[in-house]
Amino acid sequence: MPGFSMIAFAAAIDTLRLANRVSGKEIYTWETFSPNDDAIKASNGLEIKPDKKLSEVKNLETLFVCGGTKIRDAWTDSIGKWLRQQDRPNIILGSLCTGTYILAKAGLLDGYRCTIHWENISSTREEFPQLNITDDVYEIDRNRYTCAGGTTAIDMMHHLLSIHHGRQLAASVSEEFLIDHVRGMTDRQRIPLRQQIGTSQPKLTEAVMLMESNIEDPLTPDELSSLVKISRRQLERLFRSYLNCTPTQYYLGLRLRNARRLLLQTDKAIIDISLVCGFSSAPHFSKCYRDMFGLPPRDERRLLLARPSSPTEDDASDKTGKVTT
Repeated sequence: MPGFSMIAFAAAIDTLRLANRVSGKEIYTWETFSPNDDAIKASNGLEIKPDKKLSEVKNLETLFVCGGTKIRDAWTDSIGKWLRQQDRPNIILGSLCTGTYILAKAGLLDGYRCTIHWENISSTREEFPQLNITDDVYEIDRNRYTCAGGTTAIDMMHHLLSIHHGRQLAASVSEEFLIDHVRGMTDRQRIPLRQQIGTSQPKLTEAVMLMESNIEDPLTPDELSSLVKISRRQLERLFRSYLNCTPTQYYLGLRLRNARRLLLQTDKAIIDISLVCGFSSAPHFSKCYRDMFGLPPRDERRLLLARPSSPTEDDASDKTGKVTT
């Protein structure tokens, strides 16, 4: 898709390339397609010229949708129709980075576990509340393979290699990548708070997890301290010692960052975003937002809409597998 993540794309393809090299034979082949059959520019400005037109696609075993920046702008009804035509029991449908959004929009993830880059989780859940979206680095649910993007494509393809050709080959490929730890489906995308502060503060970790689970209806400091079974003063001391802020400040930051993702990734009304993120009034939300990000939400959205698409925006059978991206 336009604006796709080059790092996720290259990570997936190079895992297959190294599998061929290490095994000494061609066990995987791959081809690329684009929505309009023209060269597609990645978010870093590099272009990929597709191998074939969509009308020429046939005999696929696996199809990955490669997403990246501004994925909602990349959607078209014709892409959704074409993807649904590819959905057959013997074909794996997958995604890299925000490609999950395209599969979800096409109705191809209903009833499946899936994941997407953490910056897009909130907005995707808002748009597709029926989906079972996790924050794991990748998800494999029957014939659906989705990953969060970036280097998680290596982890997911490592799993695919293990299934098709055994763990020894997958391990050899990881050694070629100089990777000493391959993440599994139960690994979360972002560094857990317990790894940032250590395992000696379970009450602080529990409090933050409660905050993250209660964005729309924020807990009061007294409710929070009661739920984690420590005094309010003890809770405040933990936040100041390890996170250099009060529980209220940390909670507000969580809600505002969530609001910013919804503001920039969806077309939801600002008043609706404020309510979803636990603010009782739009003026109060606007003031808090401006204090944290330097301009009110209405102005930030206006700037986003006025900004041209920029290539500088980037983040974060037999034994032959035909993988299409």
